[in-house]
Amino acid sequence: MSGNSFFPSPNGAAVVRISANDVSTETRRYDAFDGLSVAADVGGDPSHPAVILLHGGGQTRHSWAGAMRELLVQGYHVINLDARGHGDSDWAKDGDYGLKALAADLRAVIGTLLSKPALVGASMGGATGLCLAGNDRESLVTALVMVDVVPRLSPEGVAKITHFMRARPEGFASLEEAAAAVAAYNPHRPRPKDVTGLMKNLRRRADGRLHWHWDPAFARNPQSPEPPQFTDLLLRAAAHVRIPTLLVRGMESDIVAPEAVSELRLHLPGLEVFDVAGAGHMVAGDKNDAFNCGVIDFLKRYLPVT
Repeated sequence: MSGNSFFPSPNGAAVVRISANDVSTETRRYDAFDGLSVAADVGGDPSHPAVILLHGGGQTRHSWAGAMRELLVQGYHVINLDARGHGDSDWAKDGDYGLKALAADLRAVIGTLLSKPALVGASMGGATGLCLAGNDRESLVTALVMVDVVPRLSPEGVAKITHFMRARPEGFASLEEAAAAVAAYNPHRPRPKDVTGLMKNLRRRADGRLHWHWDPAFARNPQSPEPPQFTDLLLRAAAHVRIPTLLVRGMESDIVAPEAVSELRLHLPGLEVFDVAGAGHMVAGDKNDAFNCGVIDFLKRYLPVT
């Protein structure tokens, strides 16, 4: 089943054009791995340096709205991708949402670009970028930004996320009910007065109830940091990364512990770390301005727009 039947399938076909603060984007589809297609918001001059945005598990490309807008203003060509099983991308019939499948989808999108991109990935997206950068024989990527993710995640934080994603399989009766669930999960973030924007992360099913905009198979079997296969895969990948890499860490995060950062440094000695005060695991959403400053400073050093 796919949640995006209203989109045409041709690779790269533009179907929607929007504009925000004089920055225009269009929604496209890309042929991905294993016969799937994935959706992305795309903007900027294709001849300029490219940045691919990769959201976290259970999110959609809309979580990058502020970051995408700022990157476009800075002159980058931006591809803001919905991962398989999320948002408007196809669902995997076999339920394969592992890092290798996600990395294969990403590789297919990179193959359509005019130059090697930088990757900016949050949580699952950052792990996907690390997996790709450390396992490809040819260098497909110029720089990598991982947002609040390391190979060895804190079990307590992972359990909290897993509980949230597996809760409420019956969905929500109203938008306010869904907003209350988000507020309970993320109590340190002020609840917006207008919650209508949350609809970008929900879909209304035939019974009239609202459900999160991801494949239930992903929520039932999310990519887990344990058993050790996940950690070992990413540590092996990190040891082979030869591109500039930045870890953006939320100082209030319950996912990334200091000792896990130290472990990653042993495998990736050139790692840079940018700490964002007052931010939890959802760094870009919690402190978007500080996040943008740190990421854009890094990109300007290693992938400047000339």
